[in-house]
Amino acid sequence: MFIDALKGIMEVSGFTNFTWQHLVMLLISGVLIYLAIAKKFEPLLLLPIAFGMLLANIPMADLMAGPAAEGEPGGLLYYLYQGVKLGIFPSLIFLGVGAMTDFGPLIARPSSLFMGAGAQVGIAVAFLIAVGSGVFNVNEAASIGIIGGADGPTAIYLTTRLAPELLPAIAIAAYSYMALVPVIQPPFMRALTTKREREIVMKQLRPVSKLEKICFAVVVAVLVLLLLPTVAPLVGMLMLGNLFRESGVVERLSDVAQNALINIVTIFLGLTVGATAAAETFLRPQTLLIIAIGLIAFAFGTVGGLLIGKLMSVLSGGKINPLIGSAGVSAVPMAARVSQVEGQKARPGNYLLMHAMGPNVAGVIGSAVAAGIFLAILG
Repeated sequence: MFIDALKGIMEVSGFTNFTWQHLVMLLISGVLIYLAIAKKFEPLLLLPIAFGMLLANIPMADLMAGPAAEGEPGGLLYYLYQGVKLGIFPSLIFLGVGAMTDFGPLIARPSSLFMGAGAQVGIAVAFLIAVGSGVFNVNEAASIGIIGGADGPTAIYLTTRLAPELLPAIAIAAYSYMALVPVIQPPFMRALTTKREREIVMKQLRPVSKLEKICFAVVVAVLVLLLLPTVAPLVGMLMLGNLFRESGVVERLSDVAQNALINIVTIFLGLTVGATAAAETFLRPQTLLIIAIGLIAFAFGTVGGLLIGKLMSVLSGGKINPLIGSAGVSAVPMAARVSQVEGQKARPGNYLLMHAMGPNVAGVIGSAVAAGIFLAILG
């Protein structure tokens, strides 16, 4: 009896169905967990993604399995994943980002939009490389290209609509590169700028009134959504969150959006995105190619923003530090912090953070617009 019971347990045990592919995925998840905890590479995102990957690669756990038949339950993460699949989680993340972000630097210096736009060149370059490779169709190439925007929620939103089969690789590449902003960007920043340019001290931005900020959120929402209704969930929630922040009459809603809501959604989003990286779908040559193209996209996005920053520095007579151009990739606020760090390395006491937030916020809007263009043409 005992032997039969032991055999029965082993038949449904994960050990019986464990393969080398599962081992590889568990090792990858272990590396990501290490980077999140030991190196603090964007742990709020990387840790749940890594653990979701671990859970998805435990044989027989079936956490991502749908209902086997009508009336039967599916796996826990299968149901949570519907928030990703239906575009709910990315939109709620944008609500929280809007509530946490001060658009004042962008309003005070509207020219920051050019640096945010310049950083989107990474999206175009990655799209062309992916199409030219002959491996991916146009829809898949568009989803891969959006990695260059360094905007995880937008990458997920677009991919679930154009190329859902590529979601694991694209989401993990997008969030991994967002986490590695402090590692990837500085070499390009130092290579493309002179020490004298990096030492430029920028004047304090003009004060932006409450009325300006409220009008900005409403006007941008109306104009962008009239032009590109396809990104209404993202841009609409971004501007609603910012309206919560700036209106001054819904402090409780603003607090929930900035803290409790975005934290809960981040857990669910990261966990379920990581759980899509099952061994049988993730360990393919396509995945490595996507990760490589994503790195190229991110590099070109950084370079594009920096070059526009250098041009604006020249046109302004040396009043703009080109380092803030690298913040045009929409990794908020990590990219702006990197600009601040590099500026202080060149000139201790130089304060670039608020100046860099202008291009950074412009990059968020820019990547959402790029996604909307792809959806309008291909969706």
